[in-house]
This record gives sequence, C-alpha cells and structure tokens, in this order.
Amino acid sequence: MIRSLLLSAATGLLLSACVQPPLRGTGDLGVVVERATGSVQIIESDTRTTLARLEGFGDLSHASVVFSRDQRYAYVFGRDGGLSKIDLLTRRIEHRVIQGGNSIGGAISQDGKLIAVSNYVPGGVKVFDAKTLQLVADIPATPLADGSKRSRVVGLVDAPGQRFVFSLFDTGEIWTADFSQSSTPRISRFTDIGQQPYDALITPDGRYYMAGLFGEDGMAQLDLWHPERGVQRVLGDYGRGQVKLPVYKMPHLEGWAVADHQAFVPAVGHHQVLVMDSRTWKQTAVIPVAGQPVFVTSRPDGRQLWVNFAYPDNDRVQVIDSETHAVIADLRPGPAVLHMEFTARGDQLWLSLRDGGQVQVWDPYRLKLLGSLPATAPSGIFFSSRAQKMGY
Repeated sequence: MIRSLLLSAATGLLLSACVQPPLRGTGDLGVVVERATGSVQIIESDTRTTLARLEGFGDLSHASVVFSRDQRYAYVFGRDGGLSKIDLLTRRIEHRVIQGGNSIGGAISQDGKLIAVSNYVPGGVKVFDAKTLQLVADIPATPLADGSKRSRVVGLVDAPGQRFVFSLFDTGEIWTADFSQSSTPRISRFTDIGQQPYDALITPDGRYYMAGLFGEDGMAQLDLWHPERGVQRVLGDYGRGQVKLPVYKMPHLEGWAVADHQAFVPAVGHHQVLVMDSRTWKQTAVIPVAGQPVFVTSRPDGRQLWVNFAYPDNDRVQVIDSETHAVIADLRPGPAVLHMEFTARGDQLWLSLRDGGQVQVWDPYRLKLLGSLPATAPSGIFFSSRAQKMGY
C-alpha cells in the first residue's frame, strides 16, 4: 500500500514537471508592437524567433513599452489610455487598466516600483503600483487659461532620485515629480520654457532633460543637478527655421544618439543630422542625409549611427560613422521603416517595416540582413535590456 502511494506521488510529480515551462532567463526577450491589430509579439533575439503573439491591447498607434527591473514584465502604454502588464515568461497579459482617454507614453521609476503614464486626456500624469497597477497618485496638469481642459503632457521620463520629469504642451512648462519621500510627490514647476514642447529626452547619465519645441526654434534644457538655475535655452536654431518647411513626421527625441562627447540630433524638416558637443550643447557640424530623419540610433559601442526617415524616404536607412561623420551605407530594407532597436551588446539591429509586414534583423558590423519575422504592421521594437537604462 505504501509503495503504491509513493509510486502515485512520484508519477504526479513527474507529470507536473512535464507540464511546467522550462526554466529560462528574460535577458534576450523583447516585444514588437503590431499597431494595426492591437497586438504584440514576444520575441527572442538569441534565436531571432517569435515566441508568442498576444492580442487585446486596444489602440497601439502610438505605443511604447518599459520593463520591470528583473526584465520579466513589460508594461505597454496604448494611445487609448490602456496600461497593460505582460508576463514575458508565462506569455500572457497579467493586468490591464484603462487609466485615461488619450495617452502618449510612460516611464518606470528608478526603484522599479512605480509606473507613470502621461495623458492628453485628461491632461496630466497618473502613477500606478508596478505590481498591481493600482493608482498611487494623480497629477493633473495646469488648466488652460479658459479653464476648458488641462494641458496635454508629453516627454515623460524617469530620472535619478526617484523622480519623473515631463513637459506640458499647451502651457509651456516642465515639471518634476519627486517620489523619494512618499507616494505623494513633491512637484517642482518651471514655466515659460518656450512654445509647445512636443517631446523630450533625458541624457544617459540622467543629468539633462531636453525638451524640443514645436512652436518656436530651439530646445529647453533642465539641469537636474542644478534645478535652481532654471530652464536654459540651447540649440537656438534647432527647428524649422524662419522659412517654415513641411514636416512629414516630427522626430522622436528619445531617438537621439550620444557618442564620443557628441549628440546627434534629427533636424526638424531638413535632410540633416545635427551634431552638438554634449558638454557645451553647442552645434559643431551638420551631416547631410537622404531625407527628414526620425530616429538617429547609436550602436552600443557608439561607432555607428543608424538613421531612418519620414515619408517619402521611409524605405531607406543610412549608416553614419560617428567619428568621420561619413555616410558609410545606404540601405533599402523595404517600405515604411518605423523603428530600430539594437540588442544590448550591439550584435544585432532589429527594424520594423510597417508596410512590408515584417521585422528584419541585421548584422550591423557586416551590414548584412540576417533574417526576418512576419508581423502585422509592426512599429515599436523594445528589448528587455531597456530595464537597466535610464529614460527607457
């Protein structure tokens, strides 16, 4: 009888072990956004394969993704206000909330415990518990002069000291929200920074917050080491210039590249990449390129820059040598290159072809196509290694 019970128990344990997914890490996983179908693919860079496809994310027309510190969970920010938490190991949606009416992105806090979402509707920032997606704080943005609505919020990033930094499009402000002491943030406001900040970035060391201005030329810079100095104007000629050129797609500032004490910036409305000294923030050079650049993406070692373009040149990608500023390759991956992402150590470059229905994987050293994966109108590509970077 005892022997029979032991055999039954052993058999049960064996069967249980058989149905459990194999143990694995998450460091080579990522997410591809399929914007037209409200779905995402979980991808594995090591084998260049798709592991799963998940649906039910709503409007992903302007989606972005951040990752938990252990790189197991991905948080997807949808344009319709949806905030979704994906378990990359079990390959399912663990939580999903509709936190606003029109969202434009989000960030994860320095300690990985808070998720912040920036909203157009209602204007402001909402902050959630990263485990449960329960609301922790609601930060309404400044109402417009007529009181009709709050300002739209853009350029939300995480910053050192358990802070979030963001810009107010309609009222021309930069705010910092400090959560280092409690779940009730300390808000610092910087007003009159310029007209219509449309996007922003934080430098890799977390010191400078840079907001691009749509309503006028130049950029607004906040030194987070010395916020008492207020917001400074840098790169005064950055923008569309005195002659307002047609802008087919505004460049994403988080696509800036910083390499060898240089910042490489997509020019607005011009067929140029601007070069700044990242210590003085003064322009030092201009690199002519094939079209209006959208992303200027640096290989992790800083030696190469990969640039994609707005319509009608969005079938091209150019590769620039960061030292000589020479265009060393002019590639034609296919129609509508939307996004590019390097693996953490730079051995692969992944890019999405929205109108080509695929994601391509390139060897950035040999400049050769390694393979492709089918995808439905793919846009953003996000690897879990972003979890260890500021501003991502």
